[in-house]
Amino acid sequence: MSRPVAFITGASRGIGACTAIELAKNGYNLVLTARTLKEGDKNEYGSWESNSTALPGSLESTAEAARKEGAEVLCVRSDILDIDSVLAAADQAIAHFGQVDLLFNNACYQGPGNMQRVLDVEIEQAQNIYMGNVLTPLALVKKLLPGMLARKSGAVINMVSGSAITDPPAPADEGGWGFVYPSSKAALIRMVPSLRVEHKDSGVRFFSVEPGFVLTEVMKANGLDDSIAARFKPTPPEAIAEIIHWLATSEAALEQHDRAVIFAPQLHKKLFTDQA
Repeated sequence: MSRPVAFITGASRGIGACTAIELAKNGYNLVLTARTLKEGDKNEYGSWESNSTALPGSLESTAEAARKEGAEVLCVRSDILDIDSVLAAADQAIAHFGQVDLLFNNACYQGPGNMQRVLDVEIEQAQNIYMGNVLTPLALVKKLLPGMLARKSGAVINMVSGSAITDPPAPADEGGWGFVYPSSKAALIRMVPSLRVEHKDSGVRFFSVEPGFVLTEVMKANGLDDSIAARFKPTPPEAIAEIIHWLATSEAALEQHDRAVIFAPQLHKKLFTDQA
């Protein structure tokens, strides 16, 4: 039996990289996309101001770890602000593996505008955020979902954010969050209910996953240190990866299929911690 294929955006580090390794351990081949192909590559990711310091992690590093678990891996450098590059990666995935069984829209826009107040955000920044967080995931769904529907199996999982459904406790630069990033994730949340009603009983499952607070390399580079993070009890990215695999494969996950958003930390505690 051939191995299923997962297409993961933002797979160079964090949740994307951990999910790739988790899926490799469980029999998947992988198509990994991100901007950072090699260690040391520099990309813009500053949420408050410009920052392009090289971060740990790369597609090549993720692929090396996944191959050790038996996966065949295709790495394609792409940028979610460039839909053509992402769709080209999807074309390469189909040409190489023949199909994609799991689409994990994990990447999100990292750059100026994410954490600005309403009157401070530039329209161009807002356009970038919506391009990366809404339009590119939509383009990938339009590209890859028809094949899943034809095979009557597969999964589409979108990474969303609690900020999309929670009022900020303070202004963006005083411990809260801005408007544009949460609103983009709110738009992405609304995709899944539409897909469910449009493709009911299709054999394809659709989920939005809220990861809780996960301390990432990008957050650290943007000034969030371990002492601050400790107050929020961060969830390890490996735990989110286990939930992504469970949602994509478990028959029991279908009991969650009517939920607008899957709150990964709580579900992980129920499935893996409380049962230990």
